[in-house]
Amino acid sequence: MMPQPNITRCPNNPILTAKEVPYPSTLVFNAGVTRYRGQYVMVFRNDYGNYRGTYHFDGTNLGLATSGDGIHWRVAPQPCWEWQDEEVQRVYDPRLTVLDDRCYLSFAVDTRHGIRAGLAITEDFKHFEVLSLSAPDNRNTVLFPQKINGQFVRLERPFPVYSLGAGEHFDIWLSTSPDGRHWGNTRLVLPHERVPFANAKIGPGAPPLRTKRGWLTLFHAVDINPNRPLNGWEPSPWTKRYTIGLMLLDLNEPWRVIGLCPQPLMVPEAPYELDGFRGGVLFPGGFLDEPDGTVKIYYGAADTVQALATADLHELLNLCQPVG
Repeated sequence: MMPQPNITRCPNNPILTAKEVPYPSTLVFNAGVTRYRGQYVMVFRNDYGNYRGTYHFDGTNLGLATSGDGIHWRVAPQPCWEWQDEEVQRVYDPRLTVLDDRCYLSFAVDTRHGIRAGLAITEDFKHFEVLSLSAPDNRNTVLFPQKINGQFVRLERPFPVYSLGAGEHFDIWLSTSPDGRHWGNTRLVLPHERVPFANAKIGPGAPPLRTKRGWLTLFHAVDINPNRPLNGWEPSPWTKRYTIGLMLLDLNEPWRVIGLCPQPLMVPEAPYELDGFRGGVLFPGGFLDEPDGTVKIYYGAADTVQALATADLHELLNLCQPVG
């Protein structure tokens, strides 16, 4: 029998909400979290404005919070990044990776001509140098925390509606770069049909963790059930449930899946996961190993708040069943 994942939700959950943000804030979620220069750092998506009965917001920016223990957070007095111009409409869904003592920010950006995946670099979370922007339509990129064979490596989730001909059946891919600016050598990593608990799209979540067995990697997976309406802002029922999946990638050939947990690692259960802007949504954005052998899993809940769970690293590795 498949062992059940032993996941402990933080008793302080949600660990960050709009109430703790000292500037206009409505939804705080899908944050990237890392350890950087002696402290925990979180960059979170902040949607501000009214949404009840509509998908309209006044805007979206990225907020910054820091912590000494990864549980209690201090939010900076101002947003750290908001990008709007004639072409760019908003930047959102950040992921953080520390590489060579510099912090890289993977992000999504809505433009007037499609959704693009970006990579920026910062050392102070005040100034961001944009290294690259993909062609539309791509998002959910996460950067590995070390170079592999001298290359930057990222996971990504393009969404090719026409070529698949199957609606939101999107997969996880991998690309490499010599400098963080020019990306290519793209390979398929995990197709959605290999995930037994997803009947729609999947995509990367948090930057992978290096272990002796391989790159332990969280991803998000969507299952749609028209007979399972969930709480959400839409006038029509929201029926997409987002769960968190787990896979193990080869250390030297990270496009190869060598282990896969055949059931979700986490499903929406807690009240703050089931009720919100879009209920029934878990979206992992941070995955950190601790000296005591545990890991911290940071995730957005219901597209509304930021939450934290912990697990034993060894147990997670054992959940990944070998893939031929």
